[in-house]
Amino acid sequence: MSRRSRRKKGAGKSPWFGKAVVALGALLIVGLGVGYMGLRAYLHSDGFRKFLSTQVSGVVKVDGNFSPFRWDGLAVETAGFDATGEGLIAGIQADEIATEIGFGGITRGVWEMKGTRITRLEVTFNALKSDEPPPVEPMIREKKVAKKQPGWVPEEVELESLDIVELALTGNTASGPVKASGMSVHVLPQTGKNAYKGEIIGGLVDLPLDFVPQLHINRVRGSFRDGSAFITKADVSAWEEGRISAFGEWNSRDNFYSFEGDVEGLKCDELLNENWARRLTGDVSSSFSLDNASGKMVMAGDLVIRNGTMTALPMLDALAAYADTRRFRMLQLSDARTKWRYSDGEILFADFVMGSEGLIRLEGNFSIKGEALDGRFRLGIVPGTLATIPGAETHVFRPGELGLLWTDIQITGTLDDPKEDLTQRLIEAAGLRMFEQIPESGEKVLKFTRSVLGENPIKAIDRGKKIIKEGENAIKEAEGIFKGLFGN
Repeated sequence: MSRRSRRKKGAGKSPWFGKAVVALGALLIVGLGVGYMGLRAYLHSDGFRKFLSTQVSGVVKVDGNFSPFRWDGLAVETAGFDATGEGLIAGIQADEIATEIGFGGITRGVWEMKGTRITRLEVTFNALKSDEPPPVEPMIREKKVAKKQPGWVPEEVELESLDIVELALTGNTASGPVKASGMSVHVLPQTGKNAYKGEIIGGLVDLPLDFVPQLHINRVRGSFRDGSAFITKADVSAWEEGRISAFGEWNSRDNFYSFEGDVEGLKCDELLNENWARRLTGDVSSSFSLDNASGKMVMAGDLVIRNGTMTALPMLDALAAYADTRRFRMLQLSDARTKWRYSDGEILFADFVMGSEGLIRLEGNFSIKGEALDGRFRLGIVPGTLATIPGAETHVFRPGELGLLWTDIQITGTLDDPKEDLTQRLIEAAGLRMFEQIPESGEKVLKFTRSVLGENPIKAIDRGKKIIKEGENAIKEAEGIFKGLFGN
């Protein structure tokens, strides 16, 4: 048989094979078309709206529903999503939502949500936890058969991108109300299920802390994975020129949070009340940490004051008066630092140090709760500073480290009216040293002679009256004795 005849014989089968391929192709096209139409029909049904409502509600643990959908092909819009919850998130209201459904994830069992946009999203949360759970009455639970979506459609949603034009947060914490508004949010997916990265630009935040003003968000970057939010970098402005940088995490499952960072560019008068702002000036910087590991919010950090000046401090004014010098009335601070901790409306300052090189150093711990002051300090001065005050450098101050003379001081009272116990002790010490008793006769005689005082005792007393204003009674008693000894 010739090659040509064999080709003719075999060619008779080709039309059937080609027809089969064409038929299968047609069936596939028809099947895809029918599937596409079926998917579109399902998308446009109320069942898909309820499916999405259930998916979103499950992710944020609320009970919510989307408003009716408006379709244009695969693009869809809705007036909003409203939800309420009994957990951390108490309510959600989203206005004017738009997205587009993609079929690219059908084979993976997911609906692709492309270019989702929310005009405004307001979230209300409640971080307060009651000490005891509310009583639960026994009830008969009826088994309900939930209406399932068709088995041939995806059962999960995949968000490709999300833009929130305006995000607002309001809620209650153990420390008080928190409010944030005017934030713009952009979210993109990351590798892994329910994993996203995002960025917040702009917005204002009000915290329930008297010493923290309204915060202006510049930019916040972070991620979300498995119910936990991680802040990788936050850049926030506060006060006039203050800048806050921070990072940390928040776990929505147990409402645990932990953040830390630094504050720069503050002025003392921005942190202190009007009375103390006139007394202490300088540039402030501080590290900080913020968490609720103990069940309540706790803030702590290390604070430093640079280029500091202290004026009109009552304790220092008393020293200035007794030493007859102005050096204590305005101190140029060479060292000013402390560790601080805030919790339950009270600020604790530990390892407090404030000093002016070559003159004075103050160390100790104190607390401020409301307006009340309570502190214990050690005051060190350069020897010879109070040499003109009888008994000051022997009965009140004692030699110690750094070559200084030291004494203990207690501070009480309020921020507007602080009290200290140094003045009275100086007055008492001066009284003890002004006279000594002759052992043989027990007679009290003047200890300091005219040569030591360098002036008439009466003039010295007149001078002392001007210097030791707070010891007026003791001075008057000493003056009477002097006049009795020396006459007018």
